[in-house]
Amino acid sequence: MDHTQSPVALADQAAEAIRAINHRTRTPGTGWQYPGDAYSLIGTLAHLSRMLPQAITQALQPVTDAHQADRLTVDGSKDPAHAASSAVQAARVAIGRAQHLAEALDQVHSALSPLGYDTSADEDEFADCPHCAAEDDDGEIYPHCCGCGADGSGERPDCTCV
Repeated sequence: MDHTQSPVALADQAAEAIRAINHRTRTPGTGWQYPGDAYSLIGTLAHLSRMLPQAITQALQPVTDAHQADRLTVDGSKDPAHAASSAVQAARVAIGRAQHLAEALDQVHSALSPLGYDTSADEDEFADCPHCAAEDDDGEIYPHCCGCGADGSGERPDCTCV
């Protein structure tokens, strides 16, 4: 991790990563097509949301430090103690909601855990063909159907047995 980047720059990168996830998950494709992909992403988002309370708490540190040093100013000449207290209270609400988000995502993650993808439709369309196990004169089995040896070349045209 680059320790020279500011927390704001790192948060900007996290926000950009979420934007990229939102863009990438709109349509299926390589790396995003199976229930296991959703399971993994939700698990990672749950992990991320479990870290938000600490980030929110620590994000307020400069405010509390400035207030304790009696260096906190507020636009409009309002009371710094009241402003700091309001910020802390709002952060507590945000922390609670982040914790609820983490719990909800954990439930989604658990609900996704038994799901899979039926690959039976991807099996060879000739899997039940009685000729599939037939061997040619060289003892080789034609991989696509009847064992006739057709491979689509000029010498061995496509199989017409089926």
